[in-house]
Amino acid sequence: MNDFRIIKKSILSPKYFNDWVLDDINDYGKRYNIYYGGGGSGKSYGAVQKMILKALFNKRKVLVIRKVGNTLRHSVYAVFKGILDKTGIGYKENKTDMTLSMYNGSVFLFKGLDDSEKIKSIADITDIMIEEASEITEDDFTQLDIRLRPLNEKYPQIFIMFNPVSKVNWVYNHWFMNKNDKAKIIQLSYKDNKFLNSDYKEMLENLKNTNPAYYKIYCLGEFATLDKLVFPIIYKQLINTEQIKNFPVFVGMDFGYTNDPTAIIWGRYDKWNKTIYITGEYFKKGMLNDEIAITLKNLGLSKEIITADSAEQKSITEIRKNGILRIRASVKGPDSVIHGIGWLLQNKIVVDERCTGLIEEFENYTWEKDKKTNEYINKPIDSFNHGIDALRYGLEAMMKGPGIRILK
Repeated sequence: MNDFRIIKKSILSPKYFNDWVLDDINDYGKRYNIYYGGGGSGKSYGAVQKMILKALFNKRKVLVIRKVGNTLRHSVYAVFKGILDKTGIGYKENKTDMTLSMYNGSVFLFKGLDDSEKIKSIADITDIMIEEASEITEDDFTQLDIRLRPLNEKYPQIFIMFNPVSKVNWVYNHWFMNKNDKAKIIQLSYKDNKFLNSDYKEMLENLKNTNPAYYKIYCLGEFATLDKLVFPIIYKQLINTEQIKNFPVFVGMDFGYTNDPTAIIWGRYDKWNKTIYITGEYFKKGMLNDEIAITLKNLGLSKEIITADSAEQKSITEIRKNGILRIRASVKGPDSVIHGIGWLLQNKIVVDERCTGLIEEFENYTWEKDKKTNEYINKPIDSFNHGIDALRYGLEAMMKGPGIRILK
């Protein structure tokens, strides 16, 4: 590989790089490069910088992966384009196929694992980048690892980026419980990103007082302690919606705006076998009520009964005026959260593995401990619960059906 020290002055100024990127950018000795840490750490940006430079001086065919394909365009795909544009490196873009081609023949292919057949047809891959690797399964990773077998190209590498989230997730056991001599692991936090603006940095630091669980993961870049999970067993699989189409639909919504996302969760409920099938999710911050109405229409949910957080009566009224006529407020009573959780636990919960946001919540939603006794109490920690709250609202009518017993 060409030494970065020779080219950095003439092509890319070091002022555009964090120090940790400069230390890592010319290291191609390990097959697996793991970049993990908190929000605002610049881990994905730095990894993309390294890959672009690698492809600039050596012809590469790079497969860039996320679990769900439609999440790529506004995440790592945009990062690649932004860096190429900023540095003036010439490239051609195929927007339909989400392909970026450099003039030396290097190409970046952006694919979702939900379109696995197209991935299988790609030959001669020299490198793989996995954005949000905690979203994929260990089997997904194994299949990608097997595919990285270029015949003539040197230095095949897999770049793996993720937030640490829960120790339940496969990435913890795979990379941190077992030593791998072929892996280079770099832990990062917001302190490693000299380009982070002060407002965002202040928001992260405030999490220490407002949300300790988020602070540990998204500020310090550490794995969350594996405490007592509220939902210790969930089943993740690709759900065939045709096979469950005769079960009643549920749709639930939890409102958010600045710091928390609006969460929409939907699926079907098999009351005879007491099985909840969660087939879809939508999370987004900063949504106004008219945007929520448009989103519900675009998701094909506008004609369904939608149960939303009753604390937002004004929002529910505005959304109804925007054409979502079957939206209604949830009915909250004393201990409604605990009652709802108790009912959910009486059912088998099957989550489509493409619902990565909700799966992350299930893997991090824990019971609270009493600070004096250090014993668990009958109250969940108020973190990683926006999608789960929406799920409770959506299933509210099923909870009240005949024969349902609520566990306290």
